[in-house]
Amino acid sequence: MLDRSLGAKQTVDMASGAVLRIFTVGHGTSSRDELAGLLAGAGVEALVDVRRFPGSRKHPDMGKDALTKWLPDAGIDYRWEEQLGGRRRIPAGEPEPDSWWKVAAFRAYAAYTRTPEFDAGLERLLDYARSQATTVMCSETVWWRCHRRLISDVLVLRHGVDVLHVMPGGKLTPHKVAEGARLIGNIVRWDGPVD
Repeated sequence: MLDRSLGAKQTVDMASGAVLRIFTVGHGTSSRDELAGLLAGAGVEALVDVRRFPGSRKHPDMGKDALTKWLPDAGIDYRWEEQLGGRRRIPAGEPEPDSWWKVAAFRAYAAYTRTPEFDAGLERLLDYARSQATTVMCSETVWWRCHRRLISDVLVLRHGVDVLHVMPGGKLTPHKVAEGARLIGNIVRWDGPVD
């Protein structure tokens, strides 16, 4: 049972009292052994692929079909969550883009985080993470240049999740919420001060 009444709707497991933790990782140029080692080092048991198009010509071991085969052999469950995938367009009727983001693709994904489709994917991610140590994965190596950054902002601000980014070499970096992000009711907007 989870209690979301703490502070910024922090998601807490009532049985253990622990704050829910979710990892993020970018496969980059990692081999399957390197990625499996990074995940094992972080204690990850399940990987949720948040690429909208989960394939890689340069790194075929990181394609959806390959991951479904070799990750379970490494002791890691694999799930593809298309509804959390990037490469989105600003939804029709969105009043104004999230002006803090300078990159149009991030503004579009920011708007997408306020859709029912995103919420459904996020709820499934939270459900997975309640039962297994879970990471979200995309292809970009560093989290601050990936839509994992926006997913992480929403997880932290709306749900109080402890988000850790698995960096090359295995270092775990706590998520730092974007300076322009703010929680308004139950939605996140990135329209704060622009540098």
